[in-house]
Amino acid sequence: MQFNRREFMKGAGAGVAGLALSQLGLDLEPVKAYAGSLKIDGAKDIVTVCPFCSVSCNIIASVKDGRLVSTEGDPDYPINQGALCAKGASMLSMTRSNHRVAHPLYRAPGSAQWEEKSWEWMFERISRRVKETRDKDFIPKNAKGQTVNRLESMFFIGTSHADNEECAAIVQMSRGLGLVHIDHQART
Repeated sequence: MQFNRREFMKGAGAGVAGLALSQLGLDLEPVKAYAGSLKIDGAKDIVTVCPFCSVSCNIIASVKDGRLVSTEGDPDYPINQGALCAKGASMLSMTRSNHRVAHPLYRAPGSAQWEEKSWEWMFERISRRVKETRDKDFIPKNAKGQTVNRLESMFFIGTSHADNEECAAIVQMSRGLGLVHIDHQART
C-alpha cells in the first residue's frame, strides 16, 4: 500500500481529530478492541518460542486457516513481558519472505546453479559425507602412540534452542564420531 502526500495528510488529520475527541471524553476502547480483533478474528493463538537467540522469549503466534497471521510478544512471560527485540518482532515478515529457502538446495562442485533436492536425498548425502570424512581423517593414536580417537577435520556448532537433553545427545554423538571442534551459539 502506497500513500501520496494528500492521503497521508488526510490520515494524519483524522488521527489528530480522533485523539482530540478521545480527550473530550469519547470512549475509544470499543473501537480499539474491534480494530484489534479484525486481524486475528477466528485465529488460534499458539504460544511458541522465538528462535533467534538463547533468551528464548515467548511469542504468541496467531494461526488462521493453517497460515500464520500475527505474532506478538507474550505479556505473561517473565523474561520479555511482551516486548520483542527487532529480530523477534520480524518473525511474521520472516515467515512470508519470498527470499526464504523452503526446500533443500544443492550446488554441485564447480557449478553455478542451485538444484532443489528432497530431504531424503540431502540427509543421505550428508550422512555419506560425514562417514567418508571420518573414515578418511580419523586419528586413532597420536605421535606418541597414545589413543586419542579424534577427528579434527569436522566441526559441529549447536543451536541455542536445543534443550539440555538434546545438547547432551548432540555432544555424545559428536564425541562418538571423535570430533574435538564443538561449539555452541547459546548466547545473545
